[in-house]
Amino acid sequence: MDFDRLNTERKDLIRRNRMLSLIACGLVISQILTLTALLSVIGSERTVLVPPSINKTFWVAGQRASGEYLEQMGAFISWLMLDVSPSSIDWKKEILLTYVEPDQHGQFKAKQEVEADRLKRINAATAFAPEQLVPSEDGQSVVIRGRLRTLVNGMETTNDPKAYLVEFSFGGSRMHLKTFKEIPYASKH
Repeated sequence: MDFDRLNTERKDLIRRNRMLSLIACGLVISQILTLTALLSVIGSERTVLVPPSINKTFWVAGQRASGEYLEQMGAFISWLMLDVSPSSIDWKKEILLTYVEPDQHGQFKAKQEVEADRLKRINAATAFAPEQLVPSEDGQSVVIRGRLRTLVNGMETTNDPKAYLVEFSFGGSRMHLKTFKEIPYASKH
């Protein structure tokens, strides 16, 4: 037996084992770092929801949306509800109902059907010109102030300043319309 050769091979095996041990430790450390990074990301995801038209950048995280998103969706909802005529109210109603919170669907549908019947009966149209949008990220709402113009048989009957509160909720990975109501114009809501 050649002891020098065996001793050299033994030292070579020890060196290889140390190298493999270092590689294994490196892999364990990288797995721990990856797990830590994943755990820090959980719960902080942002879902990108696209409003009908994009004028500003915005974000949606968890169950909250940025003020910019609330402004854009509030303006769109007010257009669907307040810029109507006998010929447009039916298709705008159908679009609006796709954005309404499920448990509010029946209430909004009934309200829109009554409004559609009234507009068709008196041949009226309304046009809303937003002047100010005030979003609240905490309340997930937006107050829209502007002028509501009403025309009956083509003749202007009113042109009054109005304010509306539009509230949103988050469910099923999308924003839903929860409330749309008129509020006092001077309200700081």
